[in-house]
Amino acid sequence: MKRIALLAAAAAAAVAAAVAIAWPREDFIPSASPADWAATPDNIARGAYLARAGDCVACHTARGGPEYAGGRALDTPFGRLYGPNLTPDPETGIGNWSADDFWNALHNGKSRDGRLLYPAFPYTNYTKVARADSDALFAYFRSLAPQHRPNQPHELAFPYNQQALLAGWRLLYFKPAVFEPQPARGAAWNRGAYLVEGLGHCSACHSTRNRLGATEGALSGGLIPTIGWYAPSLTARGEAGLGDWDKEHIVALLQTGISPRGSATGPMAEVVARSLQHLTREDVGAMADYLKSLPATDRAPQGTAQGTNKRAGERPSEQLLAEGRRLYGTYCVDCHGADGKGKAPAYPPLAGNRAVTLTPAVNAIRIVLNGGFPPGTAGNPRPYGMPPYSHELNDAQVAAVLTYVRASWGNAAPAVSTPEVNRYRSVPLD
Repeated sequence: MKRIALLAAAAAAAVAAAVAIAWPREDFIPSASPADWAATPDNIARGAYLARAGDCVACHTARGGPEYAGGRALDTPFGRLYGPNLTPDPETGIGNWSADDFWNALHNGKSRDGRLLYPAFPYTNYTKVARADSDALFAYFRSLAPQHRPNQPHELAFPYNQQALLAGWRLLYFKPAVFEPQPARGAAWNRGAYLVEGLGHCSACHSTRNRLGATEGALSGGLIPTIGWYAPSLTARGEAGLGDWDKEHIVALLQTGISPRGSATGPMAEVVARSLQHLTREDVGAMADYLKSLPATDRAPQGTAQGTNKRAGERPSEQLLAEGRRLYGTYCVDCHGADGKGKAPAYPPLAGNRAVTLTPAVNAIRIVLNGGFPPGTAGNPRPYGMPPYSHELNDAQVAAVLTYVRASWGNAAPAVSTPEVNRYRSVPLD
């Protein structure tokens, strides 16, 4: 172990030396005017709206704690990180930060003291945030009541806690950028692209990640590390994308959590509740315009008979389907119907529903085990929820009923195995 540590230290030193030579001059975009971050009612209101758009509260608020005072634990494959305090406390928050310091964190991923920030803070997306929006955010956070809450040190395993290696990661996967509008696309499309690619940081969940934690195949879908939910592709057409959705259905899902095509559950329900429902209909509509315009990815949509999973074309055994049909008749048919069409929006359809046909089947497994709960929103203040069945159905029974659903009413997804269900039975809900 000592030899491994020495080798890792030597590698870190080598990376640091290379970065010192190769890393380009830090980008700096000045504020147009101190008036942009002044504590005016307009700046504060605009910054509050932008903070909602970025869902900043989700990572910078501990459960039960003051908003934006930090402390929320973020588990990653490399260890646990904690969201820092964004209130204007001079000792533990951003009370001594300048607007330039704040913008440097968003745009360049660097803290006030020059320390490199870990990309769990999605500066790989926030680098596209306009300077004027950064200044408005700064004005808003400076308007909050100071909360004296010391930031909790990250708990990262060696060598991931080394700044030199983080510098090497940035050299490979991060380059400061600005949002480049496409005038031919129109104002609404560009606004949607700006929100999705920048503040909304949708690719942070809806993309695959490589072994070093960098996103690949932007918005093409991926398993969210450590929390055990699959964020589906937003680019492909058909079952696994939004291209064939009506725009109004996308807007309804993003703003209320429910639509005729399905409901938001799991982590997406929190995003809708804390962020998207507070955006204007024009902004959510712009996001829908942009998402609908995205081209299909090269790979076939997961969860379809043409998907990449080698079991996709295999027909489950008649015995397994019969057991699944029996369980469906006992536990599911009253709400979702014998034809799988449900009663939207209270009871989502299962026929053609990508939430139950995606591969891997983790989302459907977790919903059956732990229940499915859309968010309570202004547009859906009393949401219907699906009860959990982990206490009534064993792993084999959950696998059987899901296999039946995934192979019925035109669905053509592979069977769910008992070990797959068992793998997610003990995964924490958050």
